[in-house]
Amino acid sequence: MNKPLIGVTTYLDQARWGVWDMPAALLPARYPRLVQESGGIAVMLPPDAPETAAAVVARLDGLVVAGGADVEPVRYGAERDPRTGPPARERDAWELALIDAAIAAGTPLLGICRGMQLLNVARGGTLVQHLDGHTEAVGVIGRHAVKPVPGSRYASLVPELAEVPTYHHQAVDRLGAGLAASAHAEDGTVEAVELAAPAWVLGVQWHPEMGEDLRVMRGLVAAATASDTAGRA
Repeated sequence: MNKPLIGVTTYLDQARWGVWDMPAALLPARYPRLVQESGGIAVMLPPDAPETAAAVVARLDGLVVAGGADVEPVRYGAERDPRTGPPARERDAWELALIDAAIAAGTPLLGICRGMQLLNVARGGTLVQHLDGHTEAVGVIGRHAVKPVPGSRYASLVPELAEVPTYHHQAVDRLGAGLAASAHAEDGTVEAVELAAPAWVLGVQWHPEMGEDLRVMRGLVAAATASDTAGRA
């Protein structure tokens, strides 16, 4: 059986390596490794013209929208809180277009941290711009417990209360159209969202690439494999 092709969005930032210091499309290596360890083939998707998103998604079996900068508040009709980070406008435009294209095409989609927040915004939802207690320290991944909602897709993958790697200061506020909360933190923060079946669309607020639990990514890869097989039939 062919391994499914999973696109992963990237940062667009100033970076240093070797003798170079220049703008770069980059991604922490743990993202593609998580895809690979879960049975998929990872390809990087740097920001591009939003009008090309549907053509890109058509070549993929699954899509991961990675973590990163805060979503620009204008995207959900809010004034910027002073604690909201600088915008990543190229990423916002590109990834919103990818999310819309994936949902329209029925391509399995996993949003991670920022990716979950952007999924909510793409569906017309809003965000809490600052949240205390979900970041250990600057540049330090923390951990906290996440409780699944019984009967949800997330619960079918991870049915128990689980400790997850976390690093975020924003969260879902009003849920977007068609989205349901499928996990919560102990303080009630929405930690996972999903669209109803038959769509395989899941967002998680934590960073599975920073842990050892493969179940969420394996769920995406399994859905992408099934979608690829159905497409070839």
